Amino acid sequence: MEFLKKLTEIEAPSGSEYMMKEFLMNYINENKSGWKVQPEIIEGEDFQDNIILVFGEPRTAIFAHMDSIGYTVGYENNLIKIGGPGAKKGALLVGEDSQGRIEGELVTEEDDHQFLTYSLKFNREVERGTTLTYKSDFRETDEFVQCCYMDNRLGMWVALEVAKTLENGIVVFSSWEEHGGGSVGYLGKFLYEGFDVKQALISDITWVTKGVEHNKGVAISLRDSGIPRRLYLNRIKELAKESGIPYQLEVESAGGSDGNALQRSPYPFDWCFIGAPEDNVHTPDEKVHKNDIKAMVDMYNYLMARL
Repeated sequence: MEFLKKLTEIEAPSGSEYMMKEFLMNYINENKSGWKVQPEIIEGEDFQDNIILVFGEPRTAIFAHMDSIGYTVGYENNLIKIGGPGAKKGALLVGEDSQGRIEGELVTEEDDHQFLTYSLKFNREVERGTTLTYKSDFRETDEFVQCCYMDNRLGMWVALEVAKTLENGIVVFSSWEEHGGGSVGYLGKFLYEGFDVKQALISDITWVTKGVEHNKGVAISLRDSGIPRRLYLNRIKELAKESGIPYQLEVESAGGSDGNALQRSPYPFDWCFIGAPEDNVHTPDEKVHKNDIKAMVDMYNYLMARL
């Protein structure tokens, strides 16, 4: 959990994934010698801020997005949302501009048209275009971990846990997911044309709802705003049942992920979102049960060896 805490402290909202990429590249290079298989690392200008790890003879890819929600500073400390942040007045925001570090409070109010407007309470005007994220406040009990950006630092953490023993497969760390996507199309093209890989699992964090609860296992999503191909879902359901690992089936009408971007691409990808559920989505207090985290790691290990 100490490594997960470090991930939540990195300020990398959509568009600023380079901060996370630098941290990940250092971690991978320092730790890969202890992994079961040494991956081929693919990154560089043609891949922008994304990272691809190729293990053995891959059949399936794990996608985990690196970015978070946040805010862009506009005029006179007005804030423009990055993705869909859900924090309330008084939340602490952090960032940096050329004048130094920033730590201020989120202010929300309704304008004349009854829309919420956001601003930053700080002792000076922050430079336009500066990005701000929630200040990390990592809390851990015997049962739960709670902090900002479990979505998707926990999805990344799971992918890296799986990488330690992965023999055949691909792990992709992608960009822009929280603000509409933009990298998965060309990353999918590269995987399909270069490795003939057309199966994906989306390592991301979902919501606690009336049908998906804490401590009931990892959620396997049968649909959200996108609908995966039924034959692929049936294979995953059969394997999940066979595994004995705790899981629950999710059916939602809204929400999306890198899987939706894969489905919109011109490549025949099958995909399924599999992730632990969290409370307090897109706030500084996202909360996940440890047993669901364990089930998520176990399920990815099981599926990646068999799909």
